[in-house]
Amino acid sequence: MMGLSQCKENADRSALLLASCAAGRFQLQWHCATGETRRPAGVPAVIPASPRDASAQREKHRVALASVLAAILLTGAKAMIGAMTGSLGILAEAAHSGLDLAAAALTLFAVRYAGRAADSGHTYGHGKMENLSALFETLLLLATCAWILWEAGARLVAPAPPAVEANAWAFGVVIFSIAIDVSRSRALYRVARQYDSQALEADALHFSTDIWSSAVVLLGLLGVVLADAWGIPALAKADSVAALGVAFIVIGVSLRLGKKTIADLLDSVPPGLRDAVAYAAASVPGIRQVRTVRVRKSGPETFADITATVDYDTAFERVHEITRAVEEAVRAVLPRADVVVHAEPAPIGDADLQSSVRALAARMRLVAHDVRVVDEGAAGRSVDLHLEVERSLSVGQAHAQSDRFEEALRQAHPSLVRITTHLEPAGEDAARTPTLPDDARVIRDAIEASAREMGVSVQAHDVEVKRTAGELTVTFHCALDAEQGIRPAHELTKKLEQALRIRVPDIGRVVIHVEPKA
Repeated sequence: MMGLSQCKENADRSALLLASCAAGRFQLQWHCATGETRRPAGVPAVIPASPRDASAQREKHRVALASVLAAILLTGAKAMIGAMTGSLGILAEAAHSGLDLAAAALTLFAVRYAGRAADSGHTYGHGKMENLSALFETLLLLATCAWILWEAGARLVAPAPPAVEANAWAFGVVIFSIAIDVSRSRALYRVARQYDSQALEADALHFSTDIWSSAVVLLGLLGVVLADAWGIPALAKADSVAALGVAFIVIGVSLRLGKKTIADLLDSVPPGLRDAVAYAAASVPGIRQVRTVRVRKSGPETFADITATVDYDTAFERVHEITRAVEEAVRAVLPRADVVVHAEPAPIGDADLQSSVRALAARMRLVAHDVRVVDEGAAGRSVDLHLEVERSLSVGQAHAQSDRFEEALRQAHPSLVRITTHLEPAGEDAARTPTLPDDARVIRDAIEASAREMGVSVQAHDVEVKRTAGELTVTFHCALDAEQGIRPAHELTKKLEQALRIRVPDIGRVVIHVEPKA
C-alpha cells in the first residue's frame, strides 16, 4: 500500500488536495491514488462551526421546536372539537394539522441534520436534507387532500349527511387556530428568510395555508348556522363545501412547494440568476472573460463555481487578488454563498510578440529565450528563438515538440511569415570561460566608438565580457540624464546594442543597465 510520504513525493500524479467548505467550515484531506484517505497531522476531521453558525443553528432549532409544540396543541384541539361537533371541515383541519405536526417534526429533524458540518462523505454538507424533508411534506399533504376530497364528496352526494353542531366550541377552536397559525407563520418566515432555510420556509407555508383553510372552515360553520336560522337546507352542506375549499387550497400550495423542492434537488436555478452572477464576475477589473458559471443550492447553502480568464502574464499574487474580488462581487448577488473561482490564462494576444512567445513556451512546459522579432515589411513579421527541450529527448522527439510549439504560435499569431527555432537541452550549463584581454579591449573600444557615432555620452562602466560556446556575452552599465524619459532611453540602448553587433559580429547576449548620471 502506498504510504503518505510516497503519496506526497508523487503529488503531481497520485495525490489530490481536497478542500471542502460548508457554512464556513473547512476540511483538508489527502486522497491518494490507492483510494486510501488520510488526514494531515494536526487537521481535525471537522473544524467546529463559527459562533455565528452556532447561533443561527440554535435559533432555527428553537423556532422549529416551537412549531412542533404548536402543531401538537392545534391537532389535539381540532380533533376533539371536530369529533364533538361532527364538522367535517374541522376534522379536515385536524387532519391537516396532523400533517403539519408530522411536517414540523420532520422539519425539526431536517434542520438539525442539515446543520451538521461537511465531512469526507458529504463534501457539500448535509443541506439537501432540508430539500428532501420539504418533498416528503408535499407528498403527505397531497395524500391528505385525497382523503378530504373523498370524504367531502361522499357527504355532498349522501341524501342525509351527518349533522354538524356549529356551536361556540367549533367557532372558538377555529379562531384560536388562526391566531396560532399567524404567530407561527410569521416566526418561521422570519427565520427562514434570515438563514435561507427551505425546510423552515416549507413549515411556514404550512402554517400560512392553515390560516386560509381555517377561514374557509369558519365560513362553512357560518353556513350551517344560517341554514338553521333561515331554513335553507342547501346551506347545511356548506361544511362539506368548505372542506373541498381546504383541499384545493392545500393542493395548490403543495404543488408549488413540490415544484420548488424538485427544482432545488435537480440543481435548477431561477431564470436570470446565472447571468447576474456572470455579470458580477465580469465587472471585476482584471477579468477578461467569464467562461462558465455553475450555481447550486444544498439546503440553506449556495455554491457557485466560476471559470474566468485573466491576462496570461498576470502575476500570481495579482491573480489571487482578482479571484478574491470576484468572490466578493458574486456574494453581493448571492449572500453567504460558497464561491470557488478558477482562473485561466487568456488566449495570447498580439500586443507583445516576444512576451507571447515566452508565455506560450512556458504553457507547453518549454523555455524560450533569445527571442528576436524581425519586421519583414508588408509580408509581416518573423521570429527567431532558442527553445529548450528535455535533455533526454532524441532529435526526432525534440523536433516534434518544436513543431507543436511552432503550430501553436502560428495559431496565436497568424501574421507570422517565418518561425525559426534553435533547439538546445534544458538546463544545459554551457561552460563559460574568461575572455582574453583582446576580447574585453575590443568590446570597450566598440562601446566608445558606437557612442561617439551616435553623438551621445553614456559613461560606460562595469563592463564584463564572457565567452560562452563561441559567443560573447556582454554586460555593462551606462549613465544617462536622470530627467530623460524611459522610452527614449530604451530606444538609445537598443541602437547602442545594434551598433555593437555590427562592430563585433560574434556578440551573443547583450545586457545594458541604465542608471542616472551622478
